[in-house]
Amino acid sequence: MIGVYFSGTGNTKHCTEKLVHLLDETAQVIPIEVKETAEEIARQDFIILAYPVQYSNVPVIVRNYIKNHAALWKNKKVLCVATMGLFSGDGAGCSARLLKKYGAEVVGGLHILMPDSICDVKLLKRSPEKNRKIIRTADRKIEIWAEKIRQGRYPKNGLHFYDQIAGLLCQRLWFYGKTKDYSDQIKVNGACTGCGQCTRLCPMGNLSLKGSRAVSGNRCTMCYRCISACPAQAITLLGDKVVEQCRYDKYGSQ
Repeated sequence: MIGVYFSGTGNTKHCTEKLVHLLDETAQVIPIEVKETAEEIARQDFIILAYPVQYSNVPVIVRNYIKNHAALWKNKKVLCVATMGLFSGDGAGCSARLLKKYGAEVVGGLHILMPDSICDVKLLKRSPEKNRKIIRTADRKIEIWAEKIRQGRYPKNGLHFYDQIAGLLCQRLWFYGKTKDYSDQIKVNGACTGCGQCTRLCPMGNLSLKGSRAVSGNRCTMCYRCISACPAQAITLLGDKVVEQCRYDKYGSQ
């Protein structure tokens, strides 16, 4: 078994580590963007693949990884885990359908509600106590399903046809333009101090320093790592001002 995740601000990383280690405390958990991931997947028969949904869709970095490593998935058992701020419909089903195309056996799908990680939009913002409660509820759901999985029973969140219709009609149909490709909408304002933290964190290498200021390219996968970590709150994507810098460790460690 191996856990492979893509995580922007820590939510999905936490969920993957907790689930995998409840199932096998010796199993490895690795981010999808490191070079060694493909080699480790090739060695395993059972993969837990986890990511945050974006408008009821899979992040482009994850979709491209599945496609670019098509031969990896043949005859692998995969459990798709999707984290979300509110609703996804078929968040797990989106990757499940793609994985099946490349020969994977998708054994289940698990949806986990976590604190919203979009830092520059007021929508879904909750109090710290509410976020901590959401994490406690998520942890309990993971514990329950870990026990069921050990008994050979798997969740089927997002894998049914009606889930696909819900995800399509409620979000993906309207926001597909935001998620089908990488974004070129990252904005860096004059508050940037050129510290370079964002360039080190970006999984796509999309940010670089020119002089004393960070600049963005057109390969943003909308993970919000840079926005949530920028000490000057100088970076935005959907909005024009950072409302709250959201990271899992802000709530999960308390």
